[in-house]
Amino acid sequence: MTHGNAPAAVPRSTLVVTAHAGDFVWRAGGAVALAASRGEKVTVACLTFGERGESAKAWREGRQLEEIKALRRDEAERAAAVLGAEVRFFDAGDYPLTETAELTDRLVGAYRATRPDVVLTHPAEDPYNGDHPAAHRMALQARILAQAVGYPGEGGVIGAPPVFCFEPHQPEMSGFRPEVLLDITEVWETKRAAMECLAAQRHLWDYYTDLAVRRGVQLRRNAGSNLGLAHTTLAEAYMRPYPQITKELA
Repeated sequence: MTHGNAPAAVPRSTLVVTAHAGDFVWRAGGAVALAASRGEKVTVACLTFGERGESAKAWREGRQLEEIKALRRDEAERAAAVLGAEVRFFDAGDYPLTETAELTDRLVGAYRATRPDVVLTHPAEDPYNGDHPAAHRMALQARILAQAVGYPGEGGVIGAPPVFCFEPHQPEMSGFRPEVLLDITEVWETKRAAMECLAAQRHLWDYYTDLAVRRGVQLRRNAGSNLGLAHTTLAEAYMRPYPQITKELA
């Protein structure tokens, strides 16, 4: 509601930089759904469709490359719609996802266009999938360049949005520590529905359901014994590559 000539408040913005079509759903679907439920704008920068390295079922069914890309695009679009996000496809090619100045520049454009208050992306390490660290490096580099007054391109410079790195598939092997535990209980059914849009990776549905339960147990344990959190609390875990800025320790 606005009064007089006061401008309407600009909704908060979240930018998710994801290597493959399914990553943002498995690892950050709860955060995306929570933000969308609050009326915030969520944009997914999907660098590849995961057509070569994360679509084994489709390849075994005899599908060809372009058909698989179309399949994964459709899955990601439907999952993003369930979560309440907009997805932008970069079609950079996976396995390997190659870091280039051109692709980083396109990400700078995404930062300046969306002006995010929060950024979600992969952590720095993943010895099982080089595309994920590549996406991480480009996401952070583009964030830095988007802040530079002298960097060319459309849109104004941005501030320094906090970055949260979502949990990799093999956290113990990727140097991942659950520094932030996000309660996603209220949007769990939405996340699960989005996961079920990703039929090409159906084998991950139960894995990420179990992971949400385990992180929910950790959340309850670290929240204290008297907060009345439901026994069925579900959560996602994140790391922070940059310091938290605050005027109060809480």
